[in-house]
Amino acid sequence: MMRKLNTTIAGGVAIALAMATLPASAYTGQKLAKHAKVSIAEARAIALKAHPGKITDEELEREKGGSGLRYSFDIKRGAVTQEVGVDAHSGRVLENKKEGPHPD
Repeated sequence: MMRKLNTTIAGGVAIALAMATLPASAYTGQKLAKHAKVSIAEARAIALKAHPGKITDEELEREKGGSGLRYSFDIKRGAVTQEVGVDAHSGRVLENKKEGPHPD
């Protein structure tokens, strides 16, 4: 009985540790996702094809250009961070430029 309890506890601890290392699936603007025709996963793939690297920030936002709803990704490769915008309706790349200071 005690051996079974220890195995159950060890299994629970292993699951908790594994979950703690997973990144959060939420992103800024997630509440707008119901209006998007392109999923966040599809938009990530499109953005990484346009500029390979590591996504360091992602959001879904209303912004001028395209359909007015876009995914915006900051993608780091080496010392350069690129901002890639993907239209949330068509999947078209709307922006692909070196990240600079934001005006806000």
